[in-house]
Amino acid sequence: MNITRENVDALNAVVKVDIAKEDYSDKVEKILSDYRKTANIPGFRKGHVPMGMVKKQYGKAVLVDEVNKLLQDALNKYLTEEKLDVLGQPLPKQQDDIDWNGDGFTFEFELGLAPEFEVNLKSKKPITHYNIIADDKMINEQVERIQKQYGKLVPETEVKKESEITGTFVNDDRDIENKVTLTLDKFKGKATEKKFIGAKVGDSFELKTKGLYEDDHELMHALKLGHDEVHGLDITVTFTISEINKRELADLDQELFDKLFGKDVVKSVTELKAKIKEDAEKQFVQQSDQKLLNDVTEYLVENTKFDLPAEFLTKWMQTAGEKEMDLDQAKEEYEKSEKSLRYQLIEGKLIEENNIKVTMEDIKDHARKMIKAQMAQFGQMNPSDKELDDIAARVLSNQDEARRISEQLISQKLLELYKEKANIKEKELSYEKFVKEVYGDK
Repeated sequence: MNITRENVDALNAVVKVDIAKEDYSDKVEKILSDYRKTANIPGFRKGHVPMGMVKKQYGKAVLVDEVNKLLQDALNKYLTEEKLDVLGQPLPKQQDDIDWNGDGFTFEFELGLAPEFEVNLKSKKPITHYNIIADDKMINEQVERIQKQYGKLVPETEVKKESEITGTFVNDDRDIENKVTLTLDKFKGKATEKKFIGAKVGDSFELKTKGLYEDDHELMHALKLGHDEVHGLDITVTFTISEINKRELADLDQELFDKLFGKDVVKSVTELKAKIKEDAEKQFVQQSDQKLLNDVTEYLVENTKFDLPAEFLTKWMQTAGEKEMDLDQAKEEYEKSEKSLRYQLIEGKLIEENNIKVTMEDIKDHARKMIKAQMAQFGQMNPSDKELDDIAARVLSNQDEARRISEQLISQKLLELYKEKANIKEKELSYEKFVKEVYGDK
């Protein structure tokens, strides 16, 4: 067997594999001999079928199968030994004139080669890493939400601005009849609020659905309709009040603190606010880090310049998926996936150059921590090592889950690399200001 390579250009090559008769003949003869021993052909005793008949019936199929096995093994070995960094998979060149009766065969494969490039993490313009804090306004709002949640309802005779109103929305034409509890602050504009103020149990009034709420999701809940159904909905509904209550805030006392965090974990309002701040800012770190990861990824894709073997990859995509695509579909798919492919190459280079690795022990340790945190949510604070190991083993027996954890750990290590080596500036701001700056007033 002989394998040669011709480089078409820096990104494309053709590999030629010459297979001689001696490479496969002994194996083919052995398989056919085994077939002869077990073949059941009418008119012949088992094991006494003429070899010529066995070759005529099975010879070509066995030959083709063995040549294909040789071909794949040789090609994979060649790519490994030559340390060729290929994209996609080798594509066999079309051959319509293979003479399977000949004494040897030649096959050609197209290769798409990964480009050579350098990655520079130091952007000219610094990339912002946000330090998001829970300010007093946010903490006080959370304290009030807790007091409302654990407070008690007191009946009222008429609707006031802070009332909780229970009633039923009805529209016979659309078969709507849905009982809800609502507060006036969810409505859009003051006109609807004015209709409710002073109303009593049993009162009914008509409301236009268009512009009733600031958020369509509130209208979905109020009318018990799907998202597509409420989008642009412009009908009249009747709302009839069945209950009016005032929610008295719960006292900020030890009983409430114990209910929220366990006995004596929090002992004062000051400690409550500190705990709320600590818990909120832990969540903000994840959001801030994800934003940094996204921004560095975007910078790297936009500023790391290299060419790709686009024509080869488009051709490869035609047959790579579960369903074959025509050329136009493959071009569209390539355009959609090019950015992702570029980042995979950049990420791979960063991982290699910075010796980033994730071991099986890393994956097991992460799984154990994840499981322990989940168990703590259900009150199981001190699981044994054996319990954690057994559950982790079951989780990691799922290859998709093991791969997901591995990818998560790689992302964490890349994030640490970016924080260390990229041009990053820190910016401290409240969560409210972070949302406005990053996502706009939505």
